[in-house]
Amino acid sequence: MTAIKHALQRDIFTPNDERLLSIVNVCKAGKKKKNCFLCATVTTERPVQVKVVKVKKSDKGDFYKRQMAWELRDLSEVDAKDATKENPEFDLHFEKVYRWVASSTAEKNSFISCIWKLNQRYLRKKVEFVNVSPQLLEESVPSGESQSVAGGDEDALDDYQELNTREEQDIENMMEVCEYAISNAEAFAEKLSRELQVLDGANIQSIMASEKQVNILMQLLDEALSEVDAIEGKLLSYEEMLQSVKEQMDQISQSNRLIQISKTNNGKLLDEIQFLVNYMDLSKGHIRALQEGDLSSPKGIEACINASEALLQCMNVALRPGHDRLSAVKQQQNLFADLRDNFARRLTNHLNNVFVHQGHDQSSALSQHTAELTLPKHSPLHRDLLRYAKLMEWLKNTQREKYEGLSRTYVDYMTRLYEREIKDFFEVAKIKMAGTTKEGKGKFATLPRKESALKQETESLHGSSGKLTGSTSSLNKLAVSSSNSRRSQSSSLLDMGNMSASDLDVADRTKFDKIFEQVLSELEPLCLAEQDFIIKFFKLQQQPASAQGESTDDLDGVLQSRPVSEHRHSISSDKDMVRQMMNKIFHSIETELNSLIALGDKIDSFNSLYMLVKMSHHVWTAENVDPASFLSTTLGNVLVTVKRNFDKCIFGQIRQMEEVKISKKSKVGILPFVTSFEEFAELAETIFRNAERRGDLDKAYVKLIRAVFLNVEKVANESQKTPRDVVMMENFHHIFSTLSRLKISCLETERKEAKQKYTDHLQYYVINSLGQPLDKLNQFFEGVEARVAQGVREEEVSYQLAFNKQELRKVIKEYPGKEVKKGLDNLYKKVDKHLCEEESLLQVVWHSMQDEFIRQYKHFEGLINRCYPGSGITMDFTIKDMLEYFSSIAQSH
Repeated sequence: MTAIKHALQRDIFTPNDERLLSIVNVCKAGKKKKNCFLCATVTTERPVQVKVVKVKKSDKGDFYKRQMAWELRDLSEVDAKDATKENPEFDLHFEKVYRWVASSTAEKNSFISCIWKLNQRYLRKKVEFVNVSPQLLEESVPSGESQSVAGGDEDALDDYQELNTREEQDIENMMEVCEYAISNAEAFAEKLSRELQVLDGANIQSIMASEKQVNILMQLLDEALSEVDAIEGKLLSYEEMLQSVKEQMDQISQSNRLIQISKTNNGKLLDEIQFLVNYMDLSKGHIRALQEGDLSSPKGIEACINASEALLQCMNVALRPGHDRLSAVKQQQNLFADLRDNFARRLTNHLNNVFVHQGHDQSSALSQHTAELTLPKHSPLHRDLLRYAKLMEWLKNTQREKYEGLSRTYVDYMTRLYEREIKDFFEVAKIKMAGTTKEGKGKFATLPRKESALKQETESLHGSSGKLTGSTSSLNKLAVSSSNSRRSQSSSLLDMGNMSASDLDVADRTKFDKIFEQVLSELEPLCLAEQDFIIKFFKLQQQPASAQGESTDDLDGVLQSRPVSEHRHSISSDKDMVRQMMNKIFHSIETELNSLIALGDKIDSFNSLYMLVKMSHHVWTAENVDPASFLSTTLGNVLVTVKRNFDKCIFGQIRQMEEVKISKKSKVGILPFVTSFEEFAELAETIFRNAERRGDLDKAYVKLIRAVFLNVEKVANESQKTPRDVVMMENFHHIFSTLSRLKISCLETERKEAKQKYTDHLQYYVINSLGQPLDKLNQFFEGVEARVAQGVREEEVSYQLAFNKQELRKVIKEYPGKEVKKGLDNLYKKVDKHLCEEESLLQVVWHSMQDEFIRQYKHFEGLINRCYPGSGITMDFTIKDMLEYFSSIAQSH
């Protein structure tokens, strides 16, 4: 291996200025043995580069060649496979992993050791050595062949030290003195050896000559050691003295520290005592107010409020850790709990008495409002109770059960009180609506609790049906028999139920509107005032924060106390609690309103228009204040009922249109439901002016007008006495006039359609009627036009046997001026019989007939001139004569 190393150094590395430091004979793992050598080299020039070179014999085997080289700085890991057992395999991790098998374990170990040393000396980036024995990673390497191969060079590498500048200068000076230092190295070395021997001898002689000085130096050293021992003895004595002083100082420091700790503890204890005294001490005045304070006087109430707030502050103070174990703190807490319970009990009893007392006063004043359409004001009661609002808040935060008990007591009391007041209020409203006599009103005023005849009759109105029963009731006496007018014969749209709308005038409806508005105006402030009082008195503006329970409303509407876990599923905010209390207190309002609405609808179906407008306005006002309030919700529910009655009224009118019957013996004229639609539209436009629910009316208009159109055509088709065109013409003219006068924007299309139908049927009627006075003449010229239409030339028509000049003269001769005027006079009389007086269309029709007659006359003349040219045949009368006929006939009638 040594010979191979020298050969490689000579042939491969020396020409490249490299020095070979270690070599190992290897082959690739897992392949056939193709031996090669891995060499660890360094460059001779600076900076030093360290490489691992792969060398392989040439194919001929007579020399070595360099196959591959890696920089040592690219080596990341050396894996020896096993650190405890001999294993010739090892891996080198460059940019890829190279797996090798060495010829012997010693060579592998020597090569790895050389790599480690080179890495330690030259590389900043250290290579990781895995599964390598720690013995290899030292300066020495195992003996043997590997020692002879790599060890010498490696030791020389480790012992090599570069000459400094001074040493280089000395060697150069010495070589300059000896001229043959370079040409004869052996003679130069021998000379240096002789000079070295001379120097060694001189050194020995000098040492022997200085023995006396050495002895003196040793003596001085012995004396110095004695002095040092003396100084050490004194230092020991000083240290013993300082030790006693240190112990005393430690005792003093310990005493000072204990004094400081005691002072700190005393300060903290004083702070705790001051904290407890300041925050858990209730004055005697507050205690006396809680125990004996007058809850009926303003000063007493104010003192109780201040005392309760101070007590709550003391009870809610945040105690520091350990305070709850102090007996004094426990004693104070027990005192506060007793004061809280006793004052809560005293406050609850007093407020219950206040509720009862105020209830008696309110009941005694109730009779003053019985005969009037007004509701009693509860502002005095609210004003008296609001003085206790802060105490109720205190009770809510401390005694939740008693707070809820008071709320239930108040709700029960107010429910009974408001139920009586609202019931009597609506009794008066129903009497005023029904228009009872003054005697009946007076009787009701003197006996407010006694059931009147009206009450007996309106009991059936409670509920959702809204129907009145009992044919012998006093309300049925309000019905009057239908008149013999055309309105009663045609089942006018105003006739609903047992009432006759012909007996209901505008004054009655205005009176109903005022009564209904007064009812709503009385209810609205009553509900708002009560809701405002409940919010202020029971302090329900914020979310409740009680840990004991909350108030909720069960299926029967009774307020009960429930745990928080159950309450979270039933009441989520104080707004819900307010709404539930209001629903319980005013549960009768919705029922009474529905009953009143049913009565108004029974009296006159058109009252639903007034109620829809008024109710919509009040709902809109309530929603602007609070969309989720009791008033908004209740009025919204009632508005649904009003809207349903309004829709029922519209559908009832449409049904009556479909059921109308026309007499076969008399002319039709303007149909009753057309007149009724006019009255409905006039009334509706007056009621719905600037109303919020205008859209509902527009929808009803469209439904009604389409039904009117449909049923006018139906009646016209069924009419036997009056021609169909007359029925259509007169009624659509009336509809067009009505819509043009009222200017209803949503019916503009129907207005144009009505005008078109009126115009068309006027034309149809005129054309059909004019055929009768000149019947034969019309037939003759129709025949002439038929021949022309069949292809006969106009100038050749006179050669047709049936239409020659002689036949034309014969037909014209039958219609002299007198006969024409007579026929027109008969036509005028007939038209006058067909048309009704209400619409006054006779002159319009007569003028249209005149225009049509002139048009026909000109048409006949044109046919004569074209078909009978040069015949000299003319009509027996002229256009001037015709105008005189029409004018004289119109004036004579």
